[in-house]
Amino acid sequence: MDNTATSAPPAEIRFPGSDQPRVVMLLIVAVGIALSLFQLYAAGVEPLGLFYQRPIHLGFILVLVFLLYPIWGHQRGRGVIGWIIDAALVVAGALSGGYISWNIDAIVMRAGFWTETDILMGIIATITVLEASRRAIGLVMTLIGIAAIIYALAGSRGALPGLGEWLPGILEHRGNSVDRLVGQLYLGQEGIFGLPLGVAATYIFMFVLFGAFLEVTGGGRFFIDLAYAAVGRRPGGPAKAAVLASAGMGSISGSAIANVVTTGAFTIPLMKRLGYRPAQAGGIEAASSTGGQITPPLMGAGAFLISEYTRIPYIDIVVMSIFPAVLYLGTVYLFVHIVAMKAGMKGISRDELPQVAKVLASGWQYLIPLGVLIWLLVNDLSPMRVGFWAIVSVIGVSALRAAIDIFILEPRAGTPVTMARISGALANGGKMMLAALVLGARNAVSVSVACAVAGIIVGVVGLTGLGLKFSSMMVAFSGGYLVAALALVLVASLVLGMGLPVTAAYIVLIVLVGPALTEEFGIPLIIAHLVVFWYSQDSNVTPPIALAGFAGAAIAGAKPMETSVQAWKFAKGLYLIPVFMVYNPEIILGGPIPVVLWTGAIAILALVAFAAAIEGWLFAPMDPVSRMLVVPATIAVFHPVYAVEAAGAAVLLAVLAMNWVKGRGAAGAKAEQPAPVEKQTR
Repeated sequence: MDNTATSAPPAEIRFPGSDQPRVVMLLIVAVGIALSLFQLYAAGVEPLGLFYQRPIHLGFILVLVFLLYPIWGHQRGRGVIGWIIDAALVVAGALSGGYISWNIDAIVMRAGFWTETDILMGIIATITVLEASRRAIGLVMTLIGIAAIIYALAGSRGALPGLGEWLPGILEHRGNSVDRLVGQLYLGQEGIFGLPLGVAATYIFMFVLFGAFLEVTGGGRFFIDLAYAAVGRRPGGPAKAAVLASAGMGSISGSAIANVVTTGAFTIPLMKRLGYRPAQAGGIEAASSTGGQITPPLMGAGAFLISEYTRIPYIDIVVMSIFPAVLYLGTVYLFVHIVAMKAGMKGISRDELPQVAKVLASGWQYLIPLGVLIWLLVNDLSPMRVGFWAIVSVIGVSALRAAIDIFILEPRAGTPVTMARISGALANGGKMMLAALVLGARNAVSVSVACAVAGIIVGVVGLTGLGLKFSSMMVAFSGGYLVAALALVLVASLVLGMGLPVTAAYIVLIVLVGPALTEEFGIPLIIAHLVVFWYSQDSNVTPPIALAGFAGAAIAGAKPMETSVQAWKFAKGLYLIPVFMVYNPEIILGGPIPVVLWTGAIAILALVAFAAAIEGWLFAPMDPVSRMLVVPATIAVFHPVYAVEAAGAAVLLAVLAMNWVKGRGAAGAKAEQPAPVEKQTR
């Protein structure tokens, strides 16, 4: 890196779908722009009703899927047969959304007495959504959707009575006809067009589009540079910057994997240069990017879904999530620091880092949209309208910055104002806006399709009563013990996460286990949702299939499994903090100030001690006895009885104090001094 900030937008802007034939690429651009403009209109000009907003959104999304993902994959050409199939599916996708919107009044008047056309369109839409899921997400999500449909039809009075005989007793139900199932999944409010797609078509899309505008205008690189300028000179600086930058951008991007690929391209090579092993570098990036999904104000898509399911205001969800997110990111940061200190690493030299003042001078405009976003949220504006004004503010400050450069800064530097320069800036600005509109639509495809299929699963759960049956099974398997129930949720989230995106895994899990956690085990509603949402992230960093870890391994040139193990180690807070929420709800729900302060202090103490015990080092190497003592003491800190908590905290304090005494000296001060990167190369 040099001293100049690099937050300016890229010179070349690639539109999504540019690897497709030109006609298809133009169609993708046109549909993406139309979808984004439709969403902006609905968010900022004229809000639309449920059965206009959601079906039209889904129709655009389905068309984009079949344009972006050829039936045979990108390695083979479509061919004549492929073109025929994909063209038919494009039409089916458009009709799936258009039919509901065009005939909504007649459908409402029929009120359950569906016509043959209604049923036929419902079948076409369901098949189209499942095929879109196979292409955009993967086969596992599609198979789960198909299994849910088959389960709904199985039963003595259903369309598949013979299959119902094979169902275990607790899962047995009377079954449903095709007409009733289609009415639930396509023509009602609890299926494909249910709450998950509703959130995706409103709040989530607007913030995905906001992230796209930030990315295209150079905001993403600005925040990366700012993180490096702030902590780059400290021991393990690039890794610490990765934690901050990845967490910040991951909150907006909505995808841990996408964040690993984007920010990891900058952070992982620098970590390797400093001395981190490739697997460590990839694991740090994966754990940090996963933290972005639980970091306010956006929390990926999670905050919106949790708010809709719990009916708790969005801003309250954000406030409740701040301290847990700080705990998680602080734990990853501490792991990074310990690894750096153990290896005797230094920071990057001042000459190779951007300067905070220059980064801010180059990209101050990107702080304004974030300020606007937070201010509007605090003032209780609708999240969809907040997203609209945040996007408008990005456009406004980018235009303002360009005007300042052209009319003030460049003339002072000797470059005169010319019509060619103004025309070029306007053309580049227009191109960036179009690219952002298309990119936002493209980035929203997977989450919208996942929410549509999740709607199928949610609809079947409501139709068959599967949620209550699953809750009974969970209580039986756990033996009524809360710890065992949380372990079952963790295992279920890991299994689901191997094939489902985080958003879909959260929706499926909360529908199935949420009633048991709240009604049978007495966990407060918001904490139950936060626990399930946090555990839904674990597939990103947990072997054998750690999706974000695999992405980090590809960039780092490391073995995927080794990188995943490192990511799993650095992300330990992902497993411990939800348990702490359950047994110490004050950190979420609040309470008397002394109790809240005590709870927060012992949470920090436990996580610090646990990280030190895993690495075997904090201020100095830890002996085996100290490391062994940390485990029961940490368990005691999680106990709801104050006396047990206090005893555990006292043991942890004693262990850390002895380690501090052992490591006291000049080594700490020396470790903070910058050194040339070449001397740290391993």
